[in-house]
Amino acid sequence: MVQVNITALMQLTHCFLKGMIERGQGRILNLSSVASFCAGPDMSIYYASKAFVRSFSEAVAEEVKGTGVTVTAICPGPTATGFEKAASMKQGSTMFKKAAGAKDVAKAGIKALEKGKVLCYPGAFVKTMNILSRLAPRSVTRKAARRMNH
Repeated sequence: MVQVNITALMQLTHCFLKGMIERGQGRILNLSSVASFCAGPDMSIYYASKAFVRSFSEAVAEEVKGTGVTVTAICPGPTATGFEKAASMKQGSTMFKKAAGAKDVAKAGIKALEKGKVLCYPGAFVKTMNILSRLAPRSVTRKAARRMNH
């Protein structure tokens, strides 16, 4: 997971970013997650790697400002992709009761990318979680994440 979410992301960015800057145009879309907003007990590596994706994307977006290159991190919430099964979560877990469709999430990411937005929070649930994670004490967000993961 670290190799895919962190190492590959850095290597691909390193590989393509210089050429984009030299051409004066380019767009990078990285897949973060609502999980990037807090610590995630029982899924700690996933949550931490998605926090890296968001933070790295924000930093690089600022570094390339004014070059014609944009970097966008999409932070979707639960999405109907098969993740629930792959993560060995029990069917119907709290987190996936109102999962967004993958197509809708992808459209939101492309729309944000085209507008040059740095962060994309598709859907009311994700926007609410983003705000609450900033307002609530971290001890509360950890406990809430743990409940949602079960």
